[in-house]
Amino acid sequence: MFFKNLWFFRSKKNPKKSDYQRYYSTSERAYTPVGQLAIGMYVVELDRPWLETPFLFQGFEIKNEVQIQSLKNYCNFVYIDRTKTRVIKHSNEVNRPTLPKILSNIDIDKAPPKREGAFEQEILRAESIYANAEYLIANFMQTAAKGEGVDGWQAQKAVTECVSSVLNSPDAMLWLTQLKNKDKYTMQHSLNVCVLAIVFGRYLNLSKVNMVNLGLCGMLHDIGKMQVPLVILNKRGPLDEEELKIMRTHTTLGYELLKSSDCMESCVAETALTHHEHLDGSGYPRGIRQGSISDFTKIVSIVDAYDSMTSDKVYRKGITHLEAIHTLMSRTESYWDKKLIIKFIESLGVYPPGCLVIMTNGAIGIVVEVNEDTKLRPKIILLLDEEKQPVSEQVIDLSKSVCDKKGNVYTIKNIVKAEDWNIDPQKYYSEGLIKKGFAANF
Repeated sequence: MFFKNLWFFRSKKNPKKSDYQRYYSTSERAYTPVGQLAIGMYVVELDRPWLETPFLFQGFEIKNEVQIQSLKNYCNFVYIDRTKTRVIKHSNEVNRPTLPKILSNIDIDKAPPKREGAFEQEILRAESIYANAEYLIANFMQTAAKGEGVDGWQAQKAVTECVSSVLNSPDAMLWLTQLKNKDKYTMQHSLNVCVLAIVFGRYLNLSKVNMVNLGLCGMLHDIGKMQVPLVILNKRGPLDEEELKIMRTHTTLGYELLKSSDCMESCVAETALTHHEHLDGSGYPRGIRQGSISDFTKIVSIVDAYDSMTSDKVYRKGITHLEAIHTLMSRTESYWDKKLIIKFIESLGVYPPGCLVIMTNGAIGIVVEVNEDTKLRPKIILLLDEEKQPVSEQVIDLSKSVCDKKGNVYTIKNIVKAEDWNIDPQKYYSEGLIKKGFAANF
């Protein structure tokens, strides 16, 4: 019900006209969320009929804060006339602070820290932390949709809890990132990028402070999308050229929103602005190159792309972990730093928690925990036997050469898609798969 209300809140001010082409920006008109309005801008069109508002003139110059507040009360966005506007901020006028290079003083080739706890001991705590963060992000989305800032203190508190869980057992949080729901994509993607970035930061031996800041960058990198029209954000299919231009404004919109938020580190707004920049200068919104991209952004952009590729969306199915890392590797040096890509892959492992695998004997299982010393032989829970029949939940540690009924050692053959075997990981988890599986071992 909460997320249904969130959708209603976002959509209630959207234009009712089905033909939304007339709302696009032109060389003279600029699409502008109400949170970005300033004195001196000339408003020429609203996101609703003028008669539904108290404004007397269909086109006027903003002369005071009272007019801005009135526009915020009635609209989500307006269009301004560039030729008549006397004061306007452009994205290329953003004053970006100098950011610390968080990777310059650490040895990223150093072995990552040992886990502080076990998966089975951390999973219930991780679930609570994940759910609380999910709820908080939904609230942030509501706030951002109104053009208001994010509560940086609340965000930092939630991310600090995520860092604590990852330091105990990264696999527990990683497992939860695989329980995806395409109807909650924007919200879950924000949290998953947060978690994956923290897991990556742990592997790189970042300090706890930098892990928290990195998690904040991941959690809020797409917050600007809450000011993009829903008709574009939720379109079932590829965006056309004009729609793409509007979608890409989410970077600058997010930057402005976070810059005005309380208790927010500058690196968080910076990452929201630059997470679609590429090393070769082919990204947006500025087309900056490697030397101008912060370490926070380099990490978050990799994680963002990975989670996007492996997630189902309204217009396409996600790909597997192995397919995603192949795509990442194919774009190293042009989009992303090759050494960071390799380290990111190492941080997840070949068979990360939550992925579905098929054994050489045909049995199907789900990975629950990676063995640090034998990463190609993780702990799994069998779901289907070699005849594809359901089996009782039980954790099998592949590093211990466990055999099937015929005496063959269980060995992973490949990663498979859950839908190909009519398996819903979310359903298994909600029915206590993990708890039952570990309990069977004692």
